[in-house]
Amino acid sequence: MKQSRIYTRTGDSGTTSLVGGIRVNKACARLEAYGTVDELNSHLGLLASLLDDSREREDIYRIQHNLFCIGTYLATDLNSTPLPQSAMMDEGETGYLEQRIDAMTAELPQSRSFILPGGCQAAAQCHVCRSVSRRAERNIVALSDEVQISAGIMKYINRLSDYLFILARKINFINKCAEKTWPNSCK
Repeated sequence: MKQSRIYTRTGDSGTTSLVGGIRVNKACARLEAYGTVDELNSHLGLLASLLDDSREREDIYRIQHNLFCIGTYLATDLNSTPLPQSAMMDEGETGYLEQRIDAMTAELPQSRSFILPGGCQAAAQCHVCRSVSRRAERNIVALSDEVQISAGIMKYINRLSDYLFILARKINFINKCAEKTWPNSCK
């Protein structure tokens, strides 16, 4: 089987194609949104490689799949191109994140302070994912000023940062790595 080239040269002038072939500037809000989702997906891949718990790793893989759906949604101009069936995210995925957040929260000591990002390597990477997730959300909200964005995607991406925060806490708890809090931990 002949392998196709990775480069096409079609983006050399600063434009790229959306799903369906419409050419857009690489600096547009749509690309910023789905590019940040892609960046988050890459950070999650690193996080998955650091996790010992197979349940949490499977959750990360599930999230990565959902982010591919969201990225495809964001890369599709729905006014001219129908969303590919493979990019349809199950509406229950936000509920799944909420269930996992509630289950992990029940396992953790209550926190009454702000928690500084860090801890063990996997938890620190989880905090990086959380902050990139928040940037992805901001970029999607900015894009929603230009195009209609599914309410389900908005909810999912908002809930994802909450999930990642709790997961970071759980990872530190399991690894017996004390959380650093603000403002108390500096004294």
